[in-house]
Amino acid sequence: MIPVTELLNQNNFLKNLFDSMPCGVMVLDKERRVQAINNIMERTFGISLSDVIKQRGGEALKCIHALESIRGCGFSDECSQCMIRRTAIDALGGSRIEKNRATAQFYINGIERDIDLLISAAPLDHEGERLAIIILEDITELNELKRRLKAETSFAGIIGSSAVMNELFRTVRDLADINVPVLIQGESGTGKELVASAIHNEGNRADKPFVPVNCAALPEGILESELFGHEKGAFTGAIRDKKGRFELADSGTLFLDEVGELPKTVQAKLLRVLQEGCFERVGSEKSKRVDVRIISATNRDLRSEVKKGTFRQDLFYRLAVVPVIIPPLKNRRDDIPALVEHFLEEFTDHGSDKRGGGISKSALNMMMDYPWPGNIRELQSAIRFALVKSGGKTIGIHHLPLEILEWQGSRPSRGPVKKLETASVDDALKRSGGNKAKAARLLGVGRATLYRFLVDFNNVS
Repeated sequence: MIPVTELLNQNNFLKNLFDSMPCGVMVLDKERRVQAINNIMERTFGISLSDVIKQRGGEALKCIHALESIRGCGFSDECSQCMIRRTAIDALGGSRIEKNRATAQFYINGIERDIDLLISAAPLDHEGERLAIIILEDITELNELKRRLKAETSFAGIIGSSAVMNELFRTVRDLADINVPVLIQGESGTGKELVASAIHNEGNRADKPFVPVNCAALPEGILESELFGHEKGAFTGAIRDKKGRFELADSGTLFLDEVGELPKTVQAKLLRVLQEGCFERVGSEKSKRVDVRIISATNRDLRSEVKKGTFRQDLFYRLAVVPVIIPPLKNRRDDIPALVEHFLEEFTDHGSDKRGGGISKSALNMMMDYPWPGNIRELQSAIRFALVKSGGKTIGIHHLPLEILEWQGSRPSRGPVKKLETASVDDALKRSGGNKAKAARLLGVGRATLYRFLVDFNNVS
C-alpha cells in the first residue's frame, strides 16, 4: 500500500486540497497511528508531521488533560487521549462522527493551553486498508465571541435584548437594593422565578438564602407547616421540630410562586408576617421574628380575585407594593433567536444531544411567527424535541413539534403562498428530485414560502 504521505506528495492537487482545508485534519491507520496531518493541524497544535508520524493521535497532539467529556465518558488524567481514541475507534469501525464537542488541555510550543474543539471523523478505505479521518476545528475564539454576545443579550441569566426586556432589566436593578415586597405578574412559562432570583442576586441580600416556594404544588394541609414550621407533636407525623421556609430564608429572600393559590387561612398568617415581621410555628405559641424580603409571583389577575373574595385585599396591597410585569414571549419575538441559541447550547452542553448544524433560517422564521402560548417553557421543550428528531443535523421545519406545524398549516394563506398550485409544486418537486431548495427556485419563491405551502397541505417530509 502506498503510504498516505507519499500519495499526497505525488499528487499536488490532493496535497493542496488537503492543506487548504479550514480546519485540522489527521489521518490515522488501523492502529490509530498518524499517517498524515495538514497545515492547519500543524499550526494549531504546534507540531510537524516528521515529529509525530507513527505516533498515536492523542499523544501526537500532546493532549494533557481533557476537561469536558464529548460523550459523557468522563475524561480523567488516566485517559487524557480518550477523545481521539474513542473517535478513531468509531471511525475505524465504519461510523461517521459529526461535530462532537470537547474542551481539552494541550501542551503547545511550551505552553499549556485550553482549546474548545469540534471533533468529526469518517472512515476511509485506501487500497484495502481502513483508515480514520479525524477533523478538529478550534472553536475557542468563536465560543469567546458567543460568550461576549450572550453577555450583551442577557442580564442575570435572563436572555433578552428587546426594548421590553431592557426595561424589565432596569426595573430589576432599581428594585434590587430596595427592601420592599415585589409582585411579579406574567403568564405561565415566562420566567417569573428567574426574575425573582435576579432581584435577589443583584441586591444586598445576594449572599443570603433565596428560598422558593411553589404555593400551588403544596397541599393545603401541609402548606402552613411548610411556610412557618411546626413543633414536635403539633399533628400526627410531627415527630420532631421543623423550621419552615420563613426561618430558612431569614436575612434573605422568600419567593412565593403562584401566591394566588394560597388558602385564606394562610393568607391571614402571611399578612401578619408582612405587617409585624413575626409568626408562630404550627403547634407553638412562641413568636419568632425574621428579617425576610418577600417576592411573590402569579399568573392570575389578583385584582379580580380580590373582587371575587378569594384573595384578601389587604394582603394584595402588601404584596404588590411594586408590581413587575413580565411580557409573554409573543410580545418579545426579537429575543427568540437568542433564546433558541441559548437552549441549543444548554442541551448539547449538559446532555447527549448533538448540536449538529444548528437551526435553519426557515425553521427559525416559523418559530418567530408562532405565538408560543406556553412561552419560554414551551420554546425550551420545542428545541429539545427538534434536537432529538433532527438526529444531530440542522434543525429544519419538519423537525419542529406538531403543534407548531399544525398552527402554521391552519393560518390563512398569505402573500406568495396563495399563488402556488398543487400541480406546479408537485412538478417542481419531481424536477428537483425532491430537493425543496431547488424546487423553490424553480417556482420563483423563497424556501420558507414553499414550506408554508407544503405544511398547509400536510405534505412536509
